[in-house]
Amino acid sequence: MEWLIDTCQCVVRDLDKYGICVVDNFMGKERAESIHRSVVSMYHSGVFVEGETVGLKSSTSTKPATTAASTGDGETARNVRSDKITWVDGSENNCAHIAFLIAAVDTIIMNFMRFKKGAQLGSQLNIGGRTKAMISCYPGNGSHYVKHVDNPNQDGRCITTTYYVNKDWDAKETGGLLRIFPQTWSNKVVDIEPILDRMVFFWSDRRNPHEVQPSFRTRYAITIWYFDAKEREEAKLRNSQALIKSH
Repeated sequence: MEWLIDTCQCVVRDLDKYGICVVDNFMGKERAESIHRSVVSMYHSGVFVEGETVGLKSSTSTKPATTAASTGDGETARNVRSDKITWVDGSENNCAHIAFLIAAVDTIIMNFMRFKKGAQLGSQLNIGGRTKAMISCYPGNGSHYVKHVDNPNQDGRCITTTYYVNKDWDAKETGGLLRIFPQTWSNKVVDIEPILDRMVFFWSDRRNPHEVQPSFRTRYAITIWYFDAKEREEAKLRNSQALIKSH
């Protein structure tokens, strides 16, 4: 409980002040290594597919694609992002430790709503649902994701949470930094190494353009997006209306 309170207060404080929060030793070394083994096993099982670059797949999808550009060209898409991904809810085989991670992040975000009182986070923010967990793999060889915004078009996503499971990572040797360009610091960038058991929280909208710099070693991450309930419903309504008009 003490860890929960401290972490929630840290997330509220840092999102309020910086728009970004980094929490190390999030799950503890033993559980983090178990998650790492699960992710590596899933990757080698062949369930991962090419990352998408075309926004939300449907009005009811819980699997958004973080969007840098829309394209139907596979080669162009790989120039934008060259990761491979799969989606899980924690009930799949070999996902028990990932399920525990998802539950821990859910607990942080739900309690975040209690602790945000008094912060300048926007009184209208009301978390209502989330995506499944997206597990991504950048398979080395300079794989990357160009500068983009997760939610440029008010699709409902308000908080991005990314957990890293990369053992003995050295960005000076292998790259793979998460670089954020926070609008609140127009002349600065934030570079975050994707080290084992590091959790990153940040606003999903245009306040935080970001990129994954070229990685020269296999790089794994687990990302969950949380929705603002009102914006999400408005986005689903727009999508439904657009679908009706298209017919």
